[in-house]
Amino acid sequence: MIHFVAFYKHPEDVAAFDKAYWETHIPLIKKVPGLQNVAAHKFWPGKEGPAPYYMMAVLSFADKDAFKAGMKSPEMAEAGANLMSFAKGFVEFQTTETVTGA
Repeated sequence: MIHFVAFYKHPEDVAAFDKAYWETHIPLIKKVPGLQNVAAHKFWPGKEGPAPYYMMAVLSFADKDAFKAGMKSPEMAEAGANLMSFAKGFVEFQTTETVTGA
């Protein structure tokens, strides 16, 4: 599987971020072709204090071809534009691949 991971720094207005994310962004993301799963994870503070990120979201695709098609889709373009309307400047992205044997 291929995973597109978004790391969100702590927003200044958590309530506004959560509202925009869950009520608008997630419904748009769920329309992306080839997307198999969406999982969001909120970080807890540790012994050292607050986590460096507020939340992480993982979008999962079956393989590289599905990932590439989904990322180039109009649905992803719309979801990406929506995300930048409320998270620009505090979201970072990384792509990962599931490896077996771990």
